[in-house]
Amino acid sequence: MSKASSVGAPMTNFRWVICGLLFFATTINYLDRQVLSLTWDEFIKPEFHWDDNIYGTITGFFSLFYAICYLFAGKFVDWMGTKKGFLWAIGVWSVGACLHALCGIFTEQWVGLHNKMELLQATGDIVVVIATVSMYAFLVARSVLALGEAGNFPAAIKATAEYFPKKDRAFSTAIWNSGASIGALASPLAIPPLAKAFGWELAFVIIGSLGFIWMAFWIFYYDSPRKSKRVNQAELNYIESDREDGGSQEAEVVKTIPFAKCFTFKQTWAFAFGKFMTDGVWWFYLFWIPSYLNMQFGIKTTQGLGQLLIFVLYAIVTFLSLYGGKLPSIFIARSGCNPYAARMRAMFIFAFVPLLVLVAQPLGHYSYWYPVILIGLAGAAHQSWSANLFSTIGDMFPKGAIASITGIGGMAGGIGSLFLQKSAGKLFTYASGTGMLDGKEVEMTKDMLAQGVAFVREPMTFFGFEGKPAGYFVIFCICALAYLIGWIVMKTLVPKYKIIEVE
Repeated sequence: MSKASSVGAPMTNFRWVICGLLFFATTINYLDRQVLSLTWDEFIKPEFHWDDNIYGTITGFFSLFYAICYLFAGKFVDWMGTKKGFLWAIGVWSVGACLHALCGIFTEQWVGLHNKMELLQATGDIVVVIATVSMYAFLVARSVLALGEAGNFPAAIKATAEYFPKKDRAFSTAIWNSGASIGALASPLAIPPLAKAFGWELAFVIIGSLGFIWMAFWIFYYDSPRKSKRVNQAELNYIESDREDGGSQEAEVVKTIPFAKCFTFKQTWAFAFGKFMTDGVWWFYLFWIPSYLNMQFGIKTTQGLGQLLIFVLYAIVTFLSLYGGKLPSIFIARSGCNPYAARMRAMFIFAFVPLLVLVAQPLGHYSYWYPVILIGLAGAAHQSWSANLFSTIGDMFPKGAIASITGIGGMAGGIGSLFLQKSAGKLFTYASGTGMLDGKEVEMTKDMLAQGVAFVREPMTFFGFEGKPAGYFVIFCICALAYLIGWIVMKTLVPKYKIIEVE
C-alpha cells in the first residue's frame, strides 16, 4: 500500500521499531565492551601477569583509537548512509570482539609456551615478556573493536534525526541510549558465568557473535522513512512535522557542512567539550568498577554477590535515566521554551547528581551497598546528561551534518577518556606502592616495609585512605566535578539557542 493511499488511516508507529533496533545495537555495543572489564581481574590478569598500569594502558589506548575513529566515523556514516554505515560499524566491531579470543594463543606461540598453565606458572624475565606481548595482542583486538564501535552513536543519532521530530528526539535517544545501561546490566549476569564455565576466550566469541545476528534484522527492517513500506503517510507527516515552515526533508538531507568548517562553530566546541569532560567518567565506571569491588571489598564478579551488586548498580542507571530523556519535554510543555534551553536546564540538574560520588568512599566503610548505589545514581545522571547532550546536535545542525558533529564530539570524549583511564591505571599502581620483590611486582604493605623489605616508596594516603582506596577516592572526586565544569563551559560557549544555517 502506497503512502498516498494510506491517507486517513491510523498513524503507524514504525519509528519505535527503529528505536528498538538502535537500543539492541547499543546493548550489544556495551556487552562487547564489557567482556574485558569483567574478565581481566580474575581470568586475564593472572594468566598474563598484568598490573593496573597495563590494564590502564589497554583501556586508555582503546579510548584514544576510539576517539580517532569516532572523528571520521560520523563523516563515514554521512557518506555511506545510515543503513550501510551501521552495517559496516557493527560488523567490524563484532569481528574485533571475537579477535580477543586469539590473544592467548598468539602470546603462547610468541613466547614459545604450550598452554595456559605454562603462562600462569611462568617466573622471572619471561613474565615481563608475557605481559608485554599479551598487552600488544589485546591492543590490536581493542583497535578493531574501537574502529567498529566508533560508528554506533553517529549512525544511531542520524537514524533518530531521520525518524523522530525534534520534540521526541531526547526521549527516543534516552530509550536507545539506555541500551548502554542494559548492556552493562546484563554483562555481570552473562559474562562471568560464561568465562567460568567455558573460559574467557569463549565469552568474547559468544558475546561478539550477537552483532552478526543484529545485522540480519537491520537489513530486513531499515529504510529511510520516505522509502519504508512500514511508514504510512500519517506517521511520515508526524516525523516531518518540524518541516512545516515550508522546507522539505529532501532539501535538508543534502545540506552538508564541509568537515573543516564544522570546527568554526561554537556549537561544535560546546558539544565536544561536554563529551570531553564526561565520557571518560562513564567509561571509568564501566572499566574499573568490577575491579574496585574486588579490591575494596574482596567481592568477585564470579560470585553471586558481585553479580548482584553490578546488576543493581546498572538497574538504577537504566530505570532512572529514562526519565532524564523525558524531562526536557516537560519543560517545553510547561514553559514553552525552545528545545536547547530545555535540554540545558535538564542537564544543569543532572550535573549535580554525580556530586554524590564524593561520599562513596567514606560511606563504603559502613557497607559496600553505599558506593554501589551512589555510583548507580551518578551513572543514571550521566546517561540522562548524555541523551540530552546528543540531542542538542539535532536541535542546531542540519541532518546532513549530524553524524559528522557527533563524530567530532565522540573524538573529544575518547580523548578525555584516554586521560582518565591511563591516569587511573598509573595512579592505582602508584597508590598501592607496587614495586619489585624477587622479580615480581607486588603491593607493598607497611608491615613489609617495617620488616626491612627494600622498596622505593610507601603506599599513598588521601583523606584517611591508604593505597588503592586512596587512588579511587581521587578519581571519584574528578568524576563528581566533571559535569558541572562541562555544563558551565557549554553554557558560556552557546548561551542561547541558535540554528546553524547552511547556504
